[in-house]
Amino acid sequence: MKLHEYQAKELLRNNGIPVPYGILVENYEEAEDAAKKIYDQTQATTFAVKAQVHAGGRGKAGGIKIAKSTEEAKRFAKEIIGMKLVSPQTGQQGKLVRKVLIEQGIYYEGPNKIKEIYISILLNRKDECYSIVYSSEGGMEIEDVAEKKPELIFKENINPQFGILPFQARKINYNLNSANEINKDLMKLIISLYNTCIRYDATLIEINPLVITSDNKIFAADAKITIDDNSIFRHPELKDYADIYEEDPFEVEASKYNLNFIKLDGNVGCMVNGAGLAMATMDIIKHSGGMPANFLDVGGGANANTIQAGFNIILKDPNVKAILINIFGGIVRCDRVAQGVVEAYKSIGEIKVPVIVRLHGTNAEEAREIIKNSGLKVFSASTLEEAAKLIMDVIK
Repeated sequence: MKLHEYQAKELLRNNGIPVPYGILVENYEEAEDAAKKIYDQTQATTFAVKAQVHAGGRGKAGGIKIAKSTEEAKRFAKEIIGMKLVSPQTGQQGKLVRKVLIEQGIYYEGPNKIKEIYISILLNRKDECYSIVYSSEGGMEIEDVAEKKPELIFKENINPQFGILPFQARKINYNLNSANEINKDLMKLIISLYNTCIRYDATLIEINPLVITSDNKIFAADAKITIDDNSIFRHPELKDYADIYEEDPFEVEASKYNLNFIKLDGNVGCMVNGAGLAMATMDIIKHSGGMPANFLDVGGGANANTIQAGFNIILKDPNVKAILINIFGGIVRCDRVAQGVVEAYKSIGEIKVPVIVRLHGTNAEEAREIIKNSGLKVFSASTLEEAAKLIMDVIK
């Protein structure tokens, strides 16, 4: 589950990590009052107006603007709310901005030069640990730094048995070339960041930039956090952070029925029980000359309701030219799935795309008889090879 910037910063603030003072605004008319309140609290003379969408590259796409007055904060909020933000991470379809975060400006003149740092903690599956990736050259051009000056990108693996150790925090601090005045604060922040990552089962925490102001204050100026979906049950306080407007509508609907669904760009919808079988089914579709339109695992307890829900979701995709149902009857009986297919057909009405059903395992023969005697336009297959041939025939 991805968090918005304002949600990520709330989480960081609650765990002792300094973030700029900010107020979320969903109506541009509230922006000026929000900026005035920020001024009262911080004496800030500039205000960052930041689009809240699940995508990077907002600054270059016009989704982040710096206002020099409370009136300008309102004008920028009016320009950003309702805009379709298009960045390399959104694709050409872009994302509609529904709210903005108004924050105190932290780029101001002082005795020292402002410094921007990049720091992230991510799940390193290869090394079976969390890795801290960091650079003294943070900011909007971090991708260019990684490409052109890779020697400025550092990585520190953290042993999950011990957590981050003091010497590792000191090493990171040294590589970041921070000023002596903030050494202790920065090391404390690095340790808190790692502990926050562990506490909330995050797969990613990214701070870019972590700003050291001209008077040596530290702020997480931007923040991205991704929480492992499988851990949400352990963090009920985070459930309200989910934003359905930022999720794929197909996946949102599938989650209502406890279906594991991922939208893809192909032309053959597939409905399978079990993730491994689903992957094999997608390979068969590709091998047959088609392209999988989705990953859909209905789970071991598939029944008429889940089958019907799966049909409804797949049929909403206009690119689907055929549907392949591939069920191995282990925990679930094939005849129950077949009956679910029949009931789903009757409930949905006419299904205009060809449906291929391959049922194998417990009560597979009975299932094939149910399909055969249903009178429905359903193609039955006994093997994956037969299913692949049928796909080739129906999508031509």
